[in-house]
Amino acid sequence: MFIDSHCHINFPELAGQMPDLLAKMRDNQVSHALCVSVDLPTLPDVLAIAAAHDNIYASVGVHPDYEDTPEPSVDDLVRLAAAPKVVAIGETGLDYYRLEGRSIEDMEWQRERFRRHIQASRVTRKPLIVHTRASADDTLRLMREENAADVGGVMHCFTESWAVAQAALAENFYISFSGIVTFKSARELQDVARRVPLERMLIETDSPYLAPVPYRGKMNQPGYVRHVGEFIAQLRGESVETIAQATTENFFRLFPGIA
Repeated sequence: MFIDSHCHINFPELAGQMPDLLAKMRDNQVSHALCVSVDLPTLPDVLAIAAAHDNIYASVGVHPDYEDTPEPSVDDLVRLAAAPKVVAIGETGLDYYRLEGRSIEDMEWQRERFRRHIQASRVTRKPLIVHTRASADDTLRLMREENAADVGGVMHCFTESWAVAQAALAENFYISFSGIVTFKSARELQDVARRVPLERMLIETDSPYLAPVPYRGKMNQPGYVRHVGEFIAQLRGESVETIAQATTENFFRLFPGIA
């Protein structure tokens, strides 16, 4: 069995297709999926999907790309994380990719938001789901300063270097690979996928985005996580069953609230 450790099936592109999405998961032996929150206004949709389906779970968090959105306090995150089937804090982190004329110094609001999520993770003892883009140094620095390793978590949709992966592993974090790893241009990332210890690896879709080969350019969905696992198996010279079993066991180990 495979597990999609990160998807956004509450997004409008996918929310109306739940019967088909669940059928595709079954067809591809994908047993569970984690529907990840990106802001507070849409959190009720995430929680409703998790409540309606035994094999879907939820997180609570505000994505660093969402600037004009209600800002959560630590208490807000802790309170919301007590909802049934919430197993993680995030998606959170830093994203400096689109500064739009601003400097990195202007991104202090992102850094303060990230700190609050880490603090909420430590209070709730629920792992972090971390997004980092063009911001690896600051992301790792804040993780260290706020003692994120106390609970740990996952570096989702990982696209950074092996050095960044090693630093994240040292902070008690798993490394999750999306469909990007299947792209021909992702040579450096494929090298990272060969090196990450199998016991610290997860796979995901980040759907509706980043569909893996052979669906690249099309709308992604949780059932396609199988193709990520199959590609990594070939990349590492291991059996598909080995990758499926390891990433499934890792998922349950990181998120012990999932049955």
